[in-house]
Amino acid sequence: MRVCVVGAGIIGITSAIAVKEAFPSAEVTVFGETFSPNTTGDGSAGLWGPYILTNTNPTKVLRWAETTHKWMESFWKSEIAPDVGASLLPAYRVTSETDDYSDPVWAPCVYGFTQLSSSQLDKLNARRKNKPKYRAGWHFVTYTFEPIKGLPWLMEKFKRLNGKIIKRKITDLKELRKEGFDIVINCAGLGCREINNDHTVNPVRGQVTRIRAPWQFETFIEEDDDGNYVIPNIDTVIMGGTHQEGDFNLTVNPADSKFIKEGCERLYPSLQKGKMINEWVGLRPARQEVRLEPEIIREPGKEDFMIVHNYGHGGSGITLCWGCALNVVEILRQLQKANKPSKL
Repeated sequence: MRVCVVGAGIIGITSAIAVKEAFPSAEVTVFGETFSPNTTGDGSAGLWGPYILTNTNPTKVLRWAETTHKWMESFWKSEIAPDVGASLLPAYRVTSETDDYSDPVWAPCVYGFTQLSSSQLDKLNARRKNKPKYRAGWHFVTYTFEPIKGLPWLMEKFKRLNGKIIKRKITDLKELRKEGFDIVINCAGLGCREINNDHTVNPVRGQVTRIRAPWQFETFIEEDDDGNYVIPNIDTVIMGGTHQEGDFNLTVNPADSKFIKEGCERLYPSLQKGKMINEWVGLRPARQEVRLEPEIIREPGKEDFMIVHNYGHGGSGITLCWGCALNVVEILRQLQKANKPSKL
């Protein structure tokens, strides 16, 4: 079996590893136009937490997210945790926009999930100054898996499994059939607007600032449209951020930089003493729902050709990656049972 994965971000690389581990004799090739440290995920904090998933089925979100959380736990419990950027952190998620902040479907996945009491919210509201008060929130403990560390590690693992990695822009998935591939796994993210003409995938622009502030151990996320967030990593702290829908601009915006700096220093004044490392902009590949499904291409006189689509994860690529990768494997196993295509 010859399988190619299109896309070398966290979704693509985890899918490639999962397929190679499930089918050791398969020839698996990853095609990528960009690789770490230049993928969308590399600038992110890698915090586990479903975000920008719109109408994706909650049952699927729970399944994929829980599987990935357990995967992160396995790294955190191992000696390679620092190598992949795996950390366990306390986190607040709060909002001033609603009183109805019911427990999310993924609440059982994390540790110590609790709704914030009115007295807890009162204490946190000291950070709001002239902004509307927080009306609801959660506290829990969860993982980070830093792509800037984890992606290179995963790519090396894929190579050790005898996987192939090729730098190349793919513009037509169906053309890969002519190169002898039996199955294509489409993990192209925002690139799916071009390679399979899916204009339901749209960018959600995210700008962040990375600083060195080793005393910061707590995550704080404001869910409001104009909210900020602070997420510690092992070596740095990520301050954010923006979620500007439909914006393709990859240039750092000084107005956004000011908003991030002032907003995050409002949350934690000690961050004023942090040392600036860099600023970064990435485009999250958002869609009304994650697309994870097979597509069979049938042409007269030719064997069926399969594409497994795995894209549209919004701001949850890290959160869902391993669960979605194992779902890809399930699809291929179902195909194997049906003996279609025969090369499986």
